[in-house]
Amino acid sequence: MIQVRRLATLDETDRRAVEALCVLAQATDGHRPLSDQNWLELTGTPSAEARLVLDRDAEHLVGSAHLTWVGRHWQLELVVHPHHRHAGVERALLEAALGDVGDHGGGEVVWWVFDPDDLIAQVARRLGFEPQRELLQMRCPLPLTEEPTWPDDVTVRSFRPGDEAAWLAANNRAFADHPEQGSWTAENLAARMAEDWFDPEGFLLAEDADGIAGFCWTKVHPEDGMGEIYVIGVDPSRRGSGLGRALVVAGLGSLASRGVTTGMLFVDAANEAAVRLYESLGFATVRVDRAYRLVVDPREEAS
Repeated sequence: MIQVRRLATLDETDRRAVEALCVLAQATDGHRPLSDQNWLELTGTPSAEARLVLDRDAEHLVGSAHLTWVGRHWQLELVVHPHHRHAGVERALLEAALGDVGDHGGGEVVWWVFDPDDLIAQVARRLGFEPQRELLQMRCPLPLTEEPTWPDDVTVRSFRPGDEAAWLAANNRAFADHPEQGSWTAENLAARMAEDWFDPEGFLLAEDADGIAGFCWTKVHPEDGMGEIYVIGVDPSRRGSGLGRALVVAGLGSLASRGVTTGMLFVDAANEAAVRLYESLGFATVRVDRAYRLVVDPREEAS
């Protein structure tokens, strides 16, 4: 049975069932099935636009589709019970989610699939999705032997209360063309700062005479102890100065100082310069995630 629900109106029983489904999928796959954005929508205060598609059999929840608006498009992610995969649940969830987007005016939908297989690719093609982007998860052993080399006019410090507005402006400059990261709001930042893993000491800001020139925000994963370069960016005016490499090395050094022995990050496969930089520091690709894109036309009865 398929139901479409606004996440903000989901009762506590259903919310716990979806969280339990995510935990089960993570135990099976070795990684959380939702991005930070959709996980925070589920476990925190959801936006007015966030919606869920729930698929149940006679006994339990077998799958959920998570839709949230990220500023330029709908972001879509699926969670399917391990015992019900590739049995039509994925397609049923997708069709219901796309129908809901059509009912609400249509628009671009980007479906993120973590570590997709050939069967998922077939479902995507049959529904009209086209591959849009690939994201590489890369890892490296820590500590590095290299130390950061900073440009002469740059000083480095950790994030402090009051830096929020300046960092958001720097982030949105650095990611002006990025479909998700370039549209962060104060609410997005506050939600992550409220998470248990947030550590301002591992959130490095590089400053010059004009303010924040770059940043490297790190995250230690409590479930596996790996350390992630969570967000790293350089102001467009400072690109090519060596600041990016220095920030990567400093971020990894910060993780190593907290006892982390494996560093990881995500990078767009099309960003060849960044991939080469990470490979030169010892990173290797361990997983490939893929985004599929589809533009949904509004239905005549759209409200």
